[in-house]
Amino acid sequence: MPHFLAKTDPDTYSIDNLEREQQTVWDGVKNPQAVRTILEMRPGDRIFIYHSGGAPAVMGMAEVVSKGRPDPRNPKSAVVGLKFSQRLDPPTTLADIKKSKKFDDWALVRQGRLSTMRAPEEFVSWMRARYPKAKI
Repeated sequence: MPHFLAKTDPDTYSIDNLEREQQTVWDGVKNPQAVRTILEMRPGDRIFIYHSGGAPAVMGMAEVVSKGRPDPRNPKSAVVGLKFSQRLDPPTTLADIKKSKKFDDWALVRQGRLSTMRAPEEFVSWMRARYPKAKI
């Protein structure tokens, strides 16, 4: 099952919003590389929800509930349906990820402005080891 990472500015839409609403249409992505990634998403795929503002960190998990599709309001964008799965406590900070030295070639570390990306299997395994009781 593919895993992805989706960034959000917590002042705009946070894990708190997703948890409260339980389900949302993830939108606002404009970067062509990130749009292609959203269009790859299928129901059941797992998403790491990442806060990009403040102290950047992976805050929790979501699940894709409707496949990625073009945004009806913007033909250069894409949207996907997500539902809240769980919080990760404590969050995994970008500093933790960088300190591991395992993901220096991943877009999260290399392309700081990219909002949506695939998560490498090595990262998924690393996160499963950090959160053995979580559904990752």
